[in-house]
Amino acid sequence: MRKTALITGASKRIGKALAQHLASRGWNIALHYNTSADAAQKLQQELNQQFSEACFRIFKADLSNEEEVQQLIPAVLAEFSTLDLLINNASVFEPSSIKSTSMDLFHRQLAVNFQAPFILSRDLANKGQEALIINFVDTRITSNKSNFAAYSLSKKALWELTKMTALEFAPHIRVNAIAPGVSLAPEDKDEDYLWKLAQAIPMQKPGGLAPILQSLDFIIENTHLTGQLLFADGGENLGKNE
Repeated sequence: MRKTALITGASKRIGKALAQHLASRGWNIALHYNTSADAAQKLQQELNQQFSEACFRIFKADLSNEEEVQQLIPAVLAEFSTLDLLINNASVFEPSSIKSTSMDLFHRQLAVNFQAPFILSRDLANKGQEALIINFVDTRITSNKSNFAAYSLSKKALWELTKMTALEFAPHIRVNAIAPGVSLAPEDKDEDYLWKLAQAIPMQKPGGLAPILQSLDFIIENTHLTGQLLFADGGENLGKNE
């Protein structure tokens, strides 16, 4: 029986790569998006053309809206008979020190980056199915720099949630995390910007998507792995070069 994965933020960047990668390995994909309807529809069409034997459906939900988040798992299960993999990939990323963080920014970061994965993980677990959850955190969780304070705090909380759910949901649901580092250039920057950032990390080069996809495969295939974090960050979590 073909397995199904729900990927939040699946229409662009890392989420899109995850969807394409899993589709190439025979998965059905529930493609979540919020505002990127055109990109989601285009990806759905591409996947349908490339992998016509599988099923690809798109689901809209504003992850900052608690009610919409709570409707997402039931909506996916109404389309697919099972949900075998939940990837909490979607996030918002806004700069602000603690002193300059407004409550609107704080609540938005926590709602999308932490509360939504919490709800989705809880709701999946309550369905009583065998499954796997993968949370995307960030190599920033090893640092106390506060230039992206609310974002970093939300990802630190998501890593703690990963461990807590891994313990509570075992043995029926495994929960692990991936922490990318210098992987893709921001949408408003070029590759030169990415290479300059990478000079400060141990491996001194951007990772691209390959280490992330390899980490995904390792977590899926290692069925005794739970409560673990894979740093796909070129060693950035160890500290930056002087």
